[in-house]
Amino acid sequence: MSTHRKHLRRQGVALVSAAALGLTLTACGSDDADSSGDDMAGGSSDGDMGTITLGYIPSWTDGLSTAYLLDNVLTEAGYTVEHQDVQEAGLLYTALAEGDVDMYPSAWPEVTHAQYMEEYGDSIEDIGTYYDNAKLTLAVPEYTDVDSIADLADNADLFDGTITGIEPGAGLTAAVQDDVIPTYGLDDAGYELKTSSTTAMLTELEQATENDEDILVTLWQPFWANASYPVKTLEDPEGALGESEGLHFLGTDGFSDEFPEAADWISQIKLDDEQYGTLESTVVNDYPDDPAAGVQAWLDENPDVIPPFEG
Repeated sequence: MSTHRKHLRRQGVALVSAAALGLTLTACGSDDADSSGDDMAGGSSDGDMGTITLGYIPSWTDGLSTAYLLDNVLTEAGYTVEHQDVQEAGLLYTALAEGDVDMYPSAWPEVTHAQYMEEYGDSIEDIGTYYDNAKLTLAVPEYTDVDSIADLADNADLFDGTITGIEPGAGLTAAVQDDVIPTYGLDDAGYELKTSSTTAMLTELEQATENDEDILVTLWQPFWANASYPVKTLEDPEGALGESEGLHFLGTDGFSDEFPEAADWISQIKLDDEQYGTLESTVVNDYPDDPAAGVQAWLDENPDVIPPFEG
């Protein structure tokens, strides 16, 4: 589908798509309902460079953090940036492929979301990899006497046979259900993967660690929760959770043709472990109610990490 046709389609079915896909459209900085367009994210809502819509799952805070990072610089460069909250990975890839969002700012296409790329990849453009050491994990509290996934089958009673997971449509959920559980015989040991949401999983993790209780959760790296809670990653000797992979900026097909300056700048962004970790922690933990302010604070502390926009 051409870029022009995608934009005509987006304009014509915006309300229908939002209802069908469970998307919540918000203009940049619109967490404050009393803000006017001119006050949003430090720039005008009438950018001359065009409108870029970022789609992501807010509870997956890698996407939240990078979305507001892109928003900060792109708004300053003259773009109008809009955010769409999506609740499931499959819906997000559908929206990206159909042009209902322009970008997914932190995707896991190599391993975790490989099934979605197989289905939608022909309508998606890979703009670049900004981080190259992401990994899916299972984790337990530091005080739990289990160090490997291989030890779980003999310790089902510690966790009441429960693996506390996240969203049903997450790639991590599929990896645990389809690969980890059968590879390590956890089904025969009586384990069940309980899915809900990232927020619900973190709530259970927090409650368990506050009470020195054992819990087995699905996590990933990089993710701020690994440093904020007393947890340890379990060894995966069979490699059932897959190899490390990159976090990518994905665009709808034709993104770089429509927004060449933005695509060129975005492709240059590279973060190492420390840089990514401080970005996410600042946004999530220091400014939990204002991610835009968190990004600005991080940029003030790290002025040379992000390349300048030279469109």
